[in-house]
Amino acid sequence: MFLHNKRLQYTVRVAQPNPGLANLLLEQFGGAQGELAAAGRYFTQALAEEDPGRKDLLMSIATEELSHLEIVGSIIVMLNKGAKGQLAEGVEEEGELYRAINGAGNDSHITSLLYGAGAPLTNSAGVPWSAAYIDTIGEPTADMRSNIAAESRAKIVYERLMNVTDDPGVKEALGFLMTREIAHQLSFEKALHAIQPNFPQGKLPGMPEFTNTYFNMSGEPNVRGPWNQGDQWEYVENPQPAVDGGDGTASVALSAKDQELLEQLKLRTQSDPDSDPITGADLGSGMVQGKDE
Repeated sequence: MFLHNKRLQYTVRVAQPNPGLANLLLEQFGGAQGELAAAGRYFTQALAEEDPGRKDLLMSIATEELSHLEIVGSIIVMLNKGAKGQLAEGVEEEGELYRAINGAGNDSHITSLLYGAGAPLTNSAGVPWSAAYIDTIGEPTADMRSNIAAESRAKIVYERLMNVTDDPGVKEALGFLMTREIAHQLSFEKALHAIQPNFPQGKLPGMPEFTNTYFNMSGEPNVRGPWNQGDQWEYVENPQPAVDGGDGTASVALSAKDQELLEQLKLRTQSDPDSDPITGADLGSGMVQGKDE
């Protein structure tokens, strides 16, 4: 059960309207790394979680992400306050109004016109939010790693947003949201490593002859490091197909009837390598059998 508290988790203070910045902030409202995607990801994981501790963790963070969505949305609306009235009442000349809502030359005029200077569930390019942003797989050791990566990406986006504004109140609120991404990442890290063992993900082990093998697939020079050298690794300098010792071809066991039908298909559709047919391209270009008419 959810109850809405009318006060934000963090106070929003916007110095002055800025539709261009509002548009950029949509990335954290309806974008792939945004708060709605995070809330949806953790909420769906929590519903299916069997471990009571992880279930509580996921539901708590999912709920907090919804509060962050409210913060981001509130900032967006505050930054669009001037444009909202200008668009609704049409008090400025058309050119001046366009320049006012166009901000720093981004698409804020589009989102302002389409959504009334509100906070639409789109990213900064106007692409609608998608459930495809929620990448839950239903295996805790995989989902926790995905959550850690998601929090890391969101933290970077907040950093970049902080770098493009000099509004102290907005910057402070974004700093709070960025910091909470760090806190959530730490919680997910602890939850992951509270599961032992947690690697490899799932139940089945890998094939031992390939688990600790590094294939040099990028040619020379190949930089060596802890990712491909040391006692853990078998380094294969020039891997050649097929690494399983077979001939590298694909095969399937067919019944006699299927084999007969495939042979008929092969004969019916075979190409004549000695032919030089006249094509539509030849006719259209005035060429016949590769020669000028």
